[in-house]
Amino acid sequence: MPLTVALDARLFTRSMTGDTSYWRGLIRALIPISADVRLLLYSNSPKPAEIPESSNVVWIQLEGADRWWSLVRFPLAARKAGARVIHTQYNLSPLAGRNGVTTFHDVSFFIGPEWFRPKDRFLLRWQVPASARRAAKIIAVSQTCKEEIERFVPAAVGKVEVTYNALGENITPMAITEAKEIVQELGVPDDYLLTVGTQWPRKNMGLAIESARLAGRNIVVTGKTGWGGQPVGPIYPGYVTDRQLTALYQCAGLYLAPSFHEGFGIPLLEAFACSCPVLCSAGGALPEVAGGAAEVMSSFEPSAWTERIKSLLADSSKLQHMRQLGVERVKCFDWATTARQTLDIYREAAK
Repeated sequence: MPLTVALDARLFTRSMTGDTSYWRGLIRALIPISADVRLLLYSNSPKPAEIPESSNVVWIQLEGADRWWSLVRFPLAARKAGARVIHTQYNLSPLAGRNGVTTFHDVSFFIGPEWFRPKDRFLLRWQVPASARRAAKIIAVSQTCKEEIERFVPAAVGKVEVTYNALGENITPMAITEAKEIVQELGVPDDYLLTVGTQWPRKNMGLAIESARLAGRNIVVTGKTGWGGQPVGPIYPGYVTDRQLTALYQCAGLYLAPSFHEGFGIPLLEAFACSCPVLCSAGGALPEVAGGAAEVMSSFEPSAWTERIKSLLADSSKLQHMRQLGVERVKCFDWATTARQTLDIYREAAK
């Protein structure tokens, strides 16, 4: 009798963010190795083309607004369908039963509450400890993330397992001539720095923008609009396609990751895969993910970042060495490995 696992797959079909990368990467890697597991993929969107027709992989569309959907409709439908394990992220409904699994991508709402709007901060700081108490297992996306979860959420101690993120299928490097053509079509000059992410205070994009300005360099800022102020001064093409993003990575002089905190940091892997040298902060798990392949800044002062940007751009041999290290580093993260580890977590939770 196969183990039946229900997953909250709503993010699979949404615009690319770090959380979407996680669910797409995990589900795609689970499908070919889940012969002895029946996967029920629940969403409030139609089934995407990349989900195969299979007896052990079923896409189930449930209508409903997100909050009611996650708290009531999804867990009740999953249990009615015979799911032994229910996997979601952050908020695990009390109706999920005793065998729930939840993924915490970070607990930055405890570390830097000022990075969050009051309502979001309140909900996360209330829901996450409650979900940790209910969960049979908790997935963290880095060792740093695990340590922080256990520090700030005592109910999680003894339940947390680490499964790393990996590079998503959205980044596929191309010939450099083609990449340059795409960048030119976006109206971006040849010589630029790059930073990527939703514009939230935690991402600290102002540091990248100011240090690039002080260094006399153009900077391109891509990603969704968030809150806390929009970029002023940089080249801002907004939310770009996967192909455009890949080209921007490939042609950038440096990728800047100034975030105050990250539970993982998938854009580092994206930059590495595109042979783009990375200058990142020491926020959260970024040094762990970089693994020596990036230049890591302990300071959040623009003047310090400006000096490091200038010194790196003046050292072509150093940049080439960083590109080589990055290409090798990205190979250390693999969705197939993450999927196998996640299946083991499901089996443990089912007990």
